[in-house]
Amino acid sequence: METKTWKQIKDTVYGKVGTKRRDELDRDFESFKVGLLLKKAREEKHLTQNQLAELVNKKREYISRIENNGSNLTLKTLFDIVEKGLGGKVKISIDV
Repeated sequence: METKTWKQIKDTVYGKVGTKRRDELDRDFESFKVGLLLKKAREEKHLTQNQLAELVNKKREYISRIENNGSNLTLKTLFDIVEKGLGGKVKISIDV
């Protein structure tokens, strides 16, 4: 049996890069990564979700949703969480 790479599996199951289904998968994965990065940063600051939520005037449940799936996160909220809540800076890159 031939071993396949993750890229080969994604190409087979979700289609090649540039197809609708594959682009949705890649976008969802990037959103998931944002959530993980925010959770890691919060934990490194020794903050609970509730403490972070209070700092940025949100509910704990909202912080939890973002950490578990960063989708539907506005840039304003991202900046608020990182700058006001975590005392950090946001750096964004765009690949075209």
